[in-house]
Amino acid sequence: MHNANIPDYTELPSNQKLFKSTIIAIVSAAIILVTIVLPAEYGVDPTGIGSLTGLKRMGEIKTSLAEELEADQSSQVIVDEETVLDELPSSDQQRSETMSVTLAAGESTEIKITMHKDSSVDFNWSSNAAPPFYDLHGDSKDISYHIYEKGTASSKQGTLVAAFDGNHGWYWKNRSNTPITITLTATGSYQDIKEMN
Repeated sequence: MHNANIPDYTELPSNQKLFKSTIIAIVSAAIILVTIVLPAEYGVDPTGIGSLTGLKRMGEIKTSLAEELEADQSSQVIVDEETVLDELPSSDQQRSETMSVTLAAGESTEIKITMHKDSSVDFNWSSNAAPPFYDLHGDSKDISYHIYEKGTASSKQGTLVAAFDGNHGWYWKNRSNTPITITLTATGSYQDIKEMN
């Protein structure tokens, strides 16, 4: 049985046509890279098309979130948790304090409370302007990062119950283009409260 689908040699594309098709594919890929991929993934917009289509803003948000995650992970090792835990008194004290921090555009900070397991603190914080990104978490000599809650909000209130002995508190980042001031009030059983710089 003969295979009638085999093309004749004269029907195959010439080397010149193959070369031309390859060049077209390379140029098309470069155009897609510059006009779509770079703005959408990295916030880089050499042509200005990303700004018109909104892809540049999407890329800037992705890059900002990646930087926040990296900063959050690196900030966990700023404090020597073992030293803090060694200084904990044997019992918690009932305290109430109010602290304010001002963040420039793109700036971040943390306020941490030293608590024993199952101790609780009622908290209330608010921003006087744009809503910051926040991350309520804890850490200890045995636990590098324990998430309670994260998101973006102008204010939050609630009760923080320590899941373990250690440091518990808030990381905030000002994603806006103007300074903001965050005011935190904490009332409950804890040993210490301080801003981590």
